[in-house]
Parts: sequence; C-alpha cells; structure tokens
Amino acid sequence: MVSVGDKAPHFELPRSDGGMLRLSDVLGKRIVLFFYPKDGTPGCTRENCLIRDMLPEFEKYGVLVLGISRDGIESHKKFAEKYKLIHILLSDVEGKASKAYGVLGRFGLSKRVTFIIDESGTIRKIIQGQNPDRHVKESLEFLKTMDKGSGRS
Repeated sequence: MVSVGDKAPHFELPRSDGGMLRLSDVLGKRIVLFFYPKDGTPGCTRENCLIRDMLPEFEKYGVLVLGISRDGIESHKKFAEKYKLIHILLSDVEGKASKAYGVLGRFGLSKRVTFIIDESGTIRKIIQGQNPDRHVKESLEFLKTMDKGSGRS
C-alpha cells in the first residue's frame, strides 16, 4: 500500500456521470479518495449515503470527493440513482487503481480505505478499517486540522 507522504498514484477511470476522470486533471484541489468493496452492500451504502449527506461539509474545505469500487458503470449509475448520490463514483473494473493504491483485497474487491490527497498530489492521511462512519468522520476531522495549518477557516 502507498504511505502518507507518497505521491498519489495516477489513474484514469470512467465516471458514473459520464466521461473519464484523470487524477492529474483534478490536482490543485484537495481530494478525498475512498475505495469501497461493492455497490449496494450495507456498509458501502452507509458510507456513500453519509458522504452524500456530508458533501456540503467536504466542499466547505475545497474538497473533491471521489468513490472507487470494482463495480461497472451501470452498477454505479443504478446505485447513485437509487440513493441519490451526488459525488463522483469511478469504475475500476480492471482493478488497476486498486492495485496501485494497494487496496485490492480478497475475492478481487477493493478494501475500504480512504486517502486524503493535498493540492500537490501528496497523500496526507490514510484511513483503514471496515467502519464507514469512521472514514467519513475522520476525513472531516483531518480536513479541519489541514485548514488550521493553512490559515483557512
């Protein structure tokens, strides 16, 4: 797995809302990149719905939130529509991004791991574990500490 202080590995993946997203195209913003195992499972639904509900908080810190799983685009579209998700979901069907970040788990699914990436593309925080609430809350808490260090309010 990549470590805090490493440059975030590049990826280019299809977006649930159409088109492709390249990490290099969104650098210059803070990014919360969360890998999750599977659309529609209880923990993954909980995490994505929490992010949906807390998205204004993330945006207050100038953050782009990206979710990645190994599910295909059609699965992401149905999942996003069913739960009214408004953040970007990326499809890593081939598992290249999951492998690059070291989060490819058992059964070929991505593990639940969140990376906070700063404007320069450096990984500043990694959150691991199965508790979806912890990922969202810890991400927001860390973003607050980043702002204290940068003078943002």
